[in-house]
Amino acid sequence: MERPRFRRYFLHPKFWPLWLGLGLLWLLVQLPFPALVRVGRALGALMYRVAGDRRRVAARNLELCFPELPSVERKRLLKENFASTGVAFFEMAMSWWWPKARLARLAHIEGLEHLQAAQQQGQGAILMALHFTTLEIGAALLGQRHTIDGMYREHKNPVFDFVQRRGRERHNDDSLAVEREDVRAMIKQLRKGRAIWYAPDQDYGAGQSVFVPLFGIPAATVTATTHFARLGKARVIPFTQQRLADGSGYRLVIHPPLQGFPGESEAADCLRINQWVEQAVRECPQQYLWAHRRFKSRPPGEAKLY
Repeated sequence: MERPRFRRYFLHPKFWPLWLGLGLLWLLVQLPFPALVRVGRALGALMYRVAGDRRRVAARNLELCFPELPSVERKRLLKENFASTGVAFFEMAMSWWWPKARLARLAHIEGLEHLQAAQQQGQGAILMALHFTTLEIGAALLGQRHTIDGMYREHKNPVFDFVQRRGRERHNDDSLAVEREDVRAMIKQLRKGRAIWYAPDQDYGAGQSVFVPLFGIPAATVTATTHFARLGKARVIPFTQQRLADGSGYRLVIHPPLQGFPGESEAADCLRINQWVEQAVRECPQQYLWAHRRFKSRPPGEAKLY
């Protein structure tokens, strides 16, 4: 895809409320990082009270995935998760608009050599990420140190789409946005030796998935990771990020490539992916995106969980 370009159409009066909101957000995000975290947590507390549907979905997911926890502990985790979601709103704006040097001071990166090794050998890399609330800023911080392309879905509002894409692609001049449905383009980029951010941890329906356990529950898990790795002749390199409790920024970890992947079958690969997802989520459950209906699709004959 071409780089996003400003169009006079974006100045139409119907977009003025959005421009005003973005301008106010730009002003607010100039605050120091600790202040933004505090404001974000307050926003998350408000969301907890007013976003009933999201709260119920997240609470149900925590109940399904952590049945061993006392209800009081799950409620505490739920509130922390909403606080993290509130902070993510400002992390998005930070990643779009903060000066690059200011943003870079928050990055604590480990394992960059795994991406560099794949690049040096001319081999593509599927940067297998997860939908943590920190995903936007995590991708931005890593993008400052290594070229990564991203799977992309066009936003319905053209102004927001322009601002979002420009913010995401500004961290290096070589990054690309690949349409999520454009499988050919993704495989082509992988065969060129590119690294592509990709998250296989959501429910995209039973049609393109197999059911394998996640937290002990059969979960529709996309088989695309296997196809991309095989057709793109690419390594699968797990990637996680975490907002540090001491306020010093973010810990980004590029893990060693999965060995022997793809494996014997799509089901075996998906099970392996879900085992990694579960391990990564257990390390930082308060920052995971629990508001997604991860177990929406059910095997034939099984009752709905939401």
